[in-house]
Amino acid sequence: MSTITRKIGLSLGADTCWPICFEEILKDLDLTVKSDKDELRFEVERVRIAPFSLESKVDYDLVIDRLTFWYAPAREWLKKAVLMDGAYTWNNPWSIESNQKHTAYAAMMALGLPIPETWMIPPKNYEPKPDLAITLNRFADLFDLGKIGNDVGYPCFMKPYDGGGWVGVTKCDDQAGLRDAYEKSGLDLMHVQKGVLPFDRFVRCVGLGPQTMLMNYDPSAPLHERYRTDKDFVSAEQRKHIEDITLTINAFFGWDFNSCEALLKEGTWWPIDFANPCPDSQVTSLHYHFPWLVRAKLRWALFIAATKRKMRMNLDWAPFYEVRDRNLPLEKRIAEYGRLARAHFDTERFETFCANELASLDEVVWQYFGSERAREAVRKKVELLFPRHEVEHFTEHFFQAIQAWRVDDKAGRDAARAPKLTQHVLSSVSGAGSVVGSATGSAVGGATTAATSSSTASAASKPSSAPAKSSKSSKKR
Repeated sequence: MSTITRKIGLSLGADTCWPICFEEILKDLDLTVKSDKDELRFEVERVRIAPFSLESKVDYDLVIDRLTFWYAPAREWLKKAVLMDGAYTWNNPWSIESNQKHTAYAAMMALGLPIPETWMIPPKNYEPKPDLAITLNRFADLFDLGKIGNDVGYPCFMKPYDGGGWVGVTKCDDQAGLRDAYEKSGLDLMHVQKGVLPFDRFVRCVGLGPQTMLMNYDPSAPLHERYRTDKDFVSAEQRKHIEDITLTINAFFGWDFNSCEALLKEGTWWPIDFANPCPDSQVTSLHYHFPWLVRAKLRWALFIAATKRKMRMNLDWAPFYEVRDRNLPLEKRIAEYGRLARAHFDTERFETFCANELASLDEVVWQYFGSERAREAVRKKVELLFPRHEVEHFTEHFFQAIQAWRVDDKAGRDAARAPKLTQHVLSSVSGAGSVVGSATGSAVGGATTAATSSSTASAASKPSSAPAKSSKSSKKR
């Protein structure tokens, strides 16, 4: 039996907190996976930016890409690594480069999703180029921006056809506001999009492989308070519907990691911003939700590296259009798209891998985020964004939000185990030859659940600085 090391590269920009947590939790996990006659071990390192020969070997099994959306040298290195060396990356770099928000709107409209009416308008100004004046004089039509605004309706939004982070987005309540936004748009190519206002609910759903996290969202709040922490803000059916939309978008464009914003109005969910293949990953914005994201990144990364998941370099849209052409009702159509997306992300195999090989990961993550090491990772990010006199306050603010997540995470995991524990106790008593009636069974189950809940509350209230280690059985199964 030989030991094989699978390498995960982090291609990073301004990321600070999550890479620290990712690296330290992976070290604490100390994972070994049995694969045929070999044992797999895992290591992670940060990708450097340097000149490279196109023939130089890239030995990463996976590159988690948080930089190439913005930085051309890293993007071209990553393309070469995928094409020549078989590396897998989040996300498909050709799709990121070519499929902007404009393409995303058009594609989802083509699939029949309810996208608000959207117009593209020529830019206000142009970069000087040869033959530009001749081209514009011959073919560019004069247009009435006010008429477009009236046709779309107010309020509407003017926003760049690409990019993200709400940069250049303007809410226009009337024709004067629309014209003013256009005058200030400069060289940007802009959309004018109908506003879904007023709305009943604003959500953002993060998709990472087959995993999803749905959050109530308040765009009017300060950045560190936009993601709300309430739980039951949509029904189970609505949650599944939004998750299907998010996974459909991701699978369609070859994006492992992306987010979708959607508005609920009069019973219909309207996706409004969903070409975000560089989603928020910082504790200073995600706060309570941050540990979930780090754990999800670890799960999907380890699954890809361990199973040598193949990178799909081209996009296959035909199955989605085949579903569209069946003319199903909207709900059933989106559910069918979701089924295709889950198959694309190999969901069943992923869940089996997590259950069998990553059984100890939840506890390792829980322990880590109660530690001083996690607090220090939070502090390092806070120091980059907040004035010096606010660093201590906001470090504690975000760290306590993480502790609230730990309480809920522990309670949720214990509640999920409680029915299994109850059944195990009942089976043991019954197997011993005792006569156990339904009343006795309820008493046993209730006692087990109560004891579990009590220990959960006690444990969750005490942050730990000691990392949890994987058991030998879970590491070498």
